[in-house]
Amino acid sequence: MTTANPSADFSDTTYRPGKIRNRVLWTLQIVLGLFFIIASGGPKLVIPNTLMDNAPENLTIPVGLLIFIGVVEVAGGIGLMVPRLSALAAAGLSVLTVLAAGTQAFIANAPEMSIFPLVLAAIFAWIAYERRATLTDLRKSLSR
Repeated sequence: MTTANPSADFSDTTYRPGKIRNRVLWTLQIVLGLFFIIASGGPKLVIPNTLMDNAPENLTIPVGLLIFIGVVEVAGGIGLMVPRLSALAAAGLSVLTVLAAGTQAFIANAPEMSIFPLVLAAIFAWIAYERRATLTDLRKSLSR
């Protein structure tokens, strides 16, 4: 029987996912990164006025906010595919998709449309958790 040593320092021990889990994570990161760059954030940057014209009457937001959301989505999509930024990008996209779900549920009065962003938020939270070692590596490289 072993006993835990409360004074042990585990700060140098970093968690790294296994080989199969790493491949699943990278597949998700690339697919979701491309989705946010091409299908979600890209149109908000390229054709914001068309999106505003086709928006429901109860969901009117300023064009500047729409462009900002597009920039954040494209940056998050790129960040998902950069190994050192993947955890940070996943955490940011998780917050963004929770806010998108709240917008769908409470401002657009379409709570059934909030399921997809909440599922994405859970996936991004899992990616951020699994890639948490990159946050430690990033913090160490910035503190030098």
